[in-house]
Amino acid sequence: MADVVIYSTNTCPHCVAAKEYFAQKGISYTEKNVQTDMQARKELMSMGHMGVPVIFVDGEEVVGFDRDRLEQLLNK
Repeated sequence: MADVVIYSTNTCPHCVAAKEYFAQKGISYTEKNVQTDMQARKELMSMGHMGVPVIFVDGEEVVGFDRDRLEQLLNK
């Protein structure tokens, strides 16, 4: 099973779509909500990102909800 981490906020529609996608695929993930978790916000900013979602699949970064790229990474 892939190690999936998603940086998100409560109001991000692309974050919601990504989490729904993972739920449909039965993929567990760790959510880091940058709206409520200041440490997660600092982590995200230290990587040079100001927007969400930023998703990591086994350490591979995906900026935004890129379904095709996620499919590639999850089906290795």
